[in-house]
Amino acid sequence: MDTTNTDPDATVDGGAVEKDLLAFLAAQTRRTWEPDVDLFAAGGLSSLFAMQLVVHLETAFGISIRGVDLRLDNFRTVGNMVALVRRLRGRSAGE
Repeated sequence: MDTTNTDPDATVDGGAVEKDLLAFLAAQTRRTWEPDVDLFAAGGLSSLFAMQLVVHLETAFGISIRGVDLRLDNFRTVGNMVALVRRLRGRSAGE
């Protein structure tokens, strides 16, 4: 039986990314967040804060967020950010 995992997302622990992001958000905003809450619609964050998220994600997870990946939708929820990190880490691992 072939146990080779061809899923590029498998190289990134989504739970660890989520935990890190929730801790970062709590430290920055002094409130707790659920992974599926729209951070911007809830009035918790601004587009300027989105840039702080970009810097944090790039630093914490060794990724570069450029071009089309800078869409606000990628930063609306913790779940979206986890998916972005997993996708970008998978892409860099495959290059």
